[in-house]
Amino acid sequence: MSAANSSHRGELPTVSDVLEPRWVRWALITVALTFLTLFLFVPLFAVFAEAFRKGAEVYLESIREDDAIAAVKLTLITAGVAVPLNLVFGVAASWAIAKFEFRGKSLLLTLIDLPFSVSPVISGLIYVLLFGAQGWFGEWLAEHDIKILFAVPGIVLATIFITFPFVARELIPLMQAQGSEEEEAAVVLGASGWQTFFRVTLPNIKWGLLYGVILCNARAMGEFGAVSVVSGHIRGETNTMPLQVEILYNEYNFVAAFAVASLLALLALVTLALKSFIEWRLHESRAAEGNDN
Repeated sequence: MSAANSSHRGELPTVSDVLEPRWVRWALITVALTFLTLFLFVPLFAVFAEAFRKGAEVYLESIREDDAIAAVKLTLITAGVAVPLNLVFGVAASWAIAKFEFRGKSLLLTLIDLPFSVSPVISGLIYVLLFGAQGWFGEWLAEHDIKILFAVPGIVLATIFITFPFVARELIPLMQAQGSEEEEAAVVLGASGWQTFFRVTLPNIKWGLLYGVILCNARAMGEFGAVSVVSGHIRGETNTMPLQVEILYNEYNFVAAFAVASLLALLALVTLALKSFIEWRLHESRAAEGNDN
């Protein structure tokens, strides 16, 4: 029936119109919505309900507490350092991989995927092995009074390691699909390397780049495993928001724990909204390119 209606309206029937009856589609939608409700909406509602269980005044006091403010500041500082560095690395690596052929290209691709295959806890232990008191550089760091572990530098390094694939992995297939014809044309017309990048390459990848940055930022703010290993859990100094939530929960201070968790949830919701907007713009951009071709 739906296929006939599509033909009557002058539209091509979709695969689901031809192969799937209506009850199958509704069953799949119901299963998806039920799953989202049980594993996304209900836990999210529980976080905010528990955070406001004793009222808005207690909630505001919990997030204005000195340790909570310090955790928020450290989380933002960590993301503010890690994300721009990963942006630079991601653009450089993607440009090299997508536009040039060189020896070791496949190895570079493999190394970019390394944080996806290594446990975050193992990533943190790597930095303990390097910079700990008994690590490879521990004695030299102690002699020069340089502190990396159990301090902000160690947290930033661990976060950078965990998040560096996101920008590169978003841009590599995008740049490969676009090819290098436009860049070559710009060079032939006399443009320099920087002019080619800023006037040709960057406008073509801007939405994919923003998408990768958003994913990178979300992971940087929510990282727990690697940061937990290198932070030392010093309250008010080396606790990010996820670590602060764990400490408060272990102390049975549930309202304060869920109050801080609600801030992370709000950041996640904002990130999700930005991600959806970027996906829409990216889809529109690719559709426009397809129409032009």
